[in-house]
Amino acid sequence: MRQIILLSALLCGTLPPAARAFSPEEVMAGQMRPGWQLSDGGHMTALHLTLAPGWKTYWRSPGDAGIPPMFDWTGSENVKTVLFHWPRPHVFHLNGLQTVGYKGELVLPIEVTPTDPTRPLRLKGSVELGVCDDICLPATFDFDLAVQGPGAPDPVIDMALADRPISGKSAGLSHIGCVIDPIADGIRITATLDMPPAAGEEVVVFESGKAGIWVSEAASSRDGNRLMASAEMVPPQGTPFSLDRSGVTVTVISDHRAVEVRGCPAP
Repeated sequence: MRQIILLSALLCGTLPPAARAFSPEEVMAGQMRPGWQLSDGGHMTALHLTLAPGWKTYWRSPGDAGIPPMFDWTGSENVKTVLFHWPRPHVFHLNGLQTVGYKGELVLPIEVTPTDPTRPLRLKGSVELGVCDDICLPATFDFDLAVQGPGAPDPVIDMALADRPISGKSAGLSHIGCVIDPIADGIRITATLDMPPAAGEEVVVFESGKAGIWVSEAASSRDGNRLMASAEMVPPQGTPFSLDRSGVTVTVISDHRAVEVRGCPAP
């Protein structure tokens, strides 16, 4: 509910009286890149969105004023599972609100596991997402891609895969611990990460690992190699709840890298 209110405020507050109306087709174009077959029988493909200058779209955890992409795979054939390999996102600030996403272009690699590796794949469905400049628009991209045979290497997908967040181990993380405290309408999570600093400002994003949980913008501070960050998590019922620590993801985004840490045990 908090996210809906903030998004409504953003939309109303950033639309100038004389602004002309845009259509999604004017500001976004998309394609599914066919990619290549993997050694285990799966297939690597990608959603490729190109945005008009100044326009952006959002990461899986978009912040208070963003709209995360929502996929509908209805119509797909021989698809068992899909795994998204999100490239490193960027942090934006507008009207005092923080959002996380991509400006100009998004190449989102998608690893598809077929039900039967000997049969062709068909990826058919749609993705709903938000695109924003001074105003925000809901947009839908419909796709229908038949995948058969080994495919071919794709440097565009390779670049997106190479730009994924690195692991905590690769960033020099030696320890992470989380304290969880109840609040009136949910919980507060406070993480302590022993990890060398990155260049530039560091923004910490928490994900609960559970659908429907609103997560606030994190407040963070650093003392040498120790980074501390705290955020509130509020479920739809607005009461304290039990959090599965293994499902928590903590992402630290800075100017030239992002670090993704999965799981946040007790200190």
